[in-house]
Amino acid sequence: MAGSPAPFAPFEWMIAWRYLRAKRAEGGVSVMTWISLIGITLAVFALIATLAVRSGFRAEFVDTILGSNAHVTIYNAGEVDAVTGRVDRMLEDYDAMAERVRAVPGVTRVAPLVKAQVMANARDRNAGVQIFGITLENLKTIPRIANPETGQGDIDRFGEGLAIGSGVARELGVSVGDRIKIISPGGVKTAFGTSPRVNAYDVVYIFTAGRYDIDRVRIYMPFAEAQSFFNREGQADELEVMVERPETVGNMGLDLIRAAGDRSLIWTWQDASGGFLRALEVEDNVMFIILSILVLIAAMNITSGLIMLVKNKGRDIGILRTMGLTEGSVLRVFFICGAFTGIIGTVFGVILGCLFAIYIDPIFSMVNYLMGGQVWDPSIRGIYHLPAKLELTDVISAVALSLGLSFIVTIFPARRAARMNPVEALRYE
Repeated sequence: MAGSPAPFAPFEWMIAWRYLRAKRAEGGVSVMTWISLIGITLAVFALIATLAVRSGFRAEFVDTILGSNAHVTIYNAGEVDAVTGRVDRMLEDYDAMAERVRAVPGVTRVAPLVKAQVMANARDRNAGVQIFGITLENLKTIPRIANPETGQGDIDRFGEGLAIGSGVARELGVSVGDRIKIISPGGVKTAFGTSPRVNAYDVVYIFTAGRYDIDRVRIYMPFAEAQSFFNREGQADELEVMVERPETVGNMGLDLIRAAGDRSLIWTWQDASGGFLRALEVEDNVMFIILSILVLIAAMNITSGLIMLVKNKGRDIGILRTMGLTEGSVLRVFFICGAFTGIIGTVFGVILGCLFAIYIDPIFSMVNYLMGGQVWDPSIRGIYHLPAKLELTDVISAVALSLGLSFIVTIFPARRAARMNPVEALRYE
């Protein structure tokens, strides 16, 4: 006696394929199949596109932070001046402190900084800016600032003037070679009080860090000139520290404090941007859940189509059962019908999602053109364009979710078809 056929035998695929391509007049549900296919495709496309933009936004945000800001900032806790009552946070021995911090394993660069907020003026335009006093050697080690592809001018001439952000240059209407005035309210002390200090400097370099809130307010000034201009002779405000592995900077905190001294405090890039990153993570999880529901809704169309197919093919099921097909074979036939729709829809969705992530710049440019421009406001979002980063884990999670839901929802109508009584199915035939 011959044994039972192996699961998913060729005849089961043949029957499933005939049902899938059958027209409605023949008892098929081709229209419903197409609706299910399009629904799965669009849902998977939306999921992959959203995951890619999410990953790209996070990567771009973190990259601009790490590429233009200190990974760790070291400053003094401060002492209260008994005469003026002001808190003094100046670093007197910043060179020795920098050498000790530089010796900590994992530290790649330590740069003393002078920082202050002032007003910049060019002709009839004014802008509030933040001055970073730094040496040329240290400025050239900041990746996003010393970038020849985005920078204008000669960074090696930094000792002759200022390096300003592209947003500051645009706000003041200046370019390389122009002169701007720097106005500090805490300037020269006279018998009549403190008068503002005003100096004019040449713009020798214009940088674009990729973050609107950096390019719009930041100006770099030679370290010695900043000490003189802000009355910081022999002093620095803080130490800017870069480390080899920024993602693990929290584990280095104790070593850095020990090296810097008892009065020192640290502020990491994670402390500065941790709230925003956590908000991104919460938003990512919520968006994934919402889009997963969208995929589930699309997958439920497969169930509707299969229920209609089982109803229309009741006579065929009865005949097949009387010919010797087992319940398992019938179940697999209808499972193939539903799973095939899910697989094809998932494949098309992955292709569309990957193409969207790869060609997001021209797509976004077209959308921006059709909408009349100003679709993306960098002053609100902090970066200049909509980024997308296609990651294998995101694609795999989208595929697994789509196929998993498609297979699961297919089982229930397939089991209904398999358990159909052939006598009842043929009673009125």
